[in-house]
Amino acid sequence: MNEVKPGSTIGIIGGGQLGRMMALSARQMGYRIAVLDPTPDAPCAQIADHVFTAAYDDVEACKHLANVSDVITYEFENIDEKAAKKITELSDFPQGFKVLGTTQHRLKEKQAISALGVPVAPFSPIYEEADIEEALKEVGLPAVLKTCRGGYDGKGQAVVHTKTELEAAVKTLLASGELVLEAMIPFEREISVIVAKSRNGEVKTFPVAENEHKDNILHRTIVPARIQSETEEQALELAVKIVNGLQAVGLLAVEMFVNKDGSLLVNELAPRPHNSGHYTIEACRTSQFEQHIRAVCGLPLGSTELLAAAAMENILGDDVAPLLGRLDRLGSVSLHLYGKKDAKPKRKMGHVTALGNDADHCLRLLDELWLQTTLH
Repeated sequence: MNEVKPGSTIGIIGGGQLGRMMALSARQMGYRIAVLDPTPDAPCAQIADHVFTAAYDDVEACKHLANVSDVITYEFENIDEKAAKKITELSDFPQGFKVLGTTQHRLKEKQAISALGVPVAPFSPIYEEADIEEALKEVGLPAVLKTCRGGYDGKGQAVVHTKTELEAAVKTLLASGELVLEAMIPFEREISVIVAKSRNGEVKTFPVAENEHKDNILHRTIVPARIQSETEEQALELAVKIVNGLQAVGLLAVEMFVNKDGSLLVNELAPRPHNSGHYTIEACRTSQFEQHIRAVCGLPLGSTELLAAAAMENILGDDVAPLLGRLDRLGSVSLHLYGKKDAKPKRKMGHVTALGNDADHCLRLLDELWLQTTLH
């Protein structure tokens, strides 16, 4: 496959913050941008050359996007299969639908990871209430019940500690379709590895990131992760094994649990740039967004060298106004806002990244920022 060279137009399905940061990187590299999103003033649409305002399953809109694009990618997983197949027919869509079809469905994702010989938490499908007994035998309690499709940042799932709670949750969530019950893991830390695979087969991993969540939303990412070197090496190996096993193209974020003994369990996959990789904009030689563009365009992958320790924190809706009143106190902390109009509670409006000598130094810088803004 020939390279998709700068000056070409990259089509992006999805106009949120990931698409925006992808587009900003692509623009710096000399590419033009087309975007498809239902929201007219979506973050990515604000900086695109061509904007198609339509639903993601609008096949006609997908055709228009394909007609103006030299290559197409996406910023989120929930893409309609018919639309994706139409794009494949009309344009260069190197990621295709195969990996999307797997990661869109939690049960298929677990099965695919497990089939590669990669460790995952015990899980069992629930198609109807009659499956509860078998699922309890396989998984036990406490557990997490999840819808197989949709859901993010804790949506579409329920933590259950008793059979009664499970039965009630199944009755509620079955309306959304089939479910999967997963064992609740008493992990020590959550980590992620973002791995890039070019359409030409080149593979590179970013440093292992440590993640902290609040209310099921990513709160902070810390790099380097505070884990043993053996665990770090295993995490990188598992990410490469998965990206190769799934024959993915572009970025793949692999979320993992670190057990108390240092062993790992893979939790979820995301075939796109990832919230836990935002730190790479300042802290790595090549950002995750530039790397994704390089991968889907067939360019040589960039260096993933870590230039400094980093800590990233998400800015949610309630944080924006106080923070904007203290911009003079940011100091060396980098601020990114996504151009969203409505600052709703728990909505990701931006992020901040602190660089330093080590993780503790970076975390202190973030803590000082929040103390100054009296947010936390």
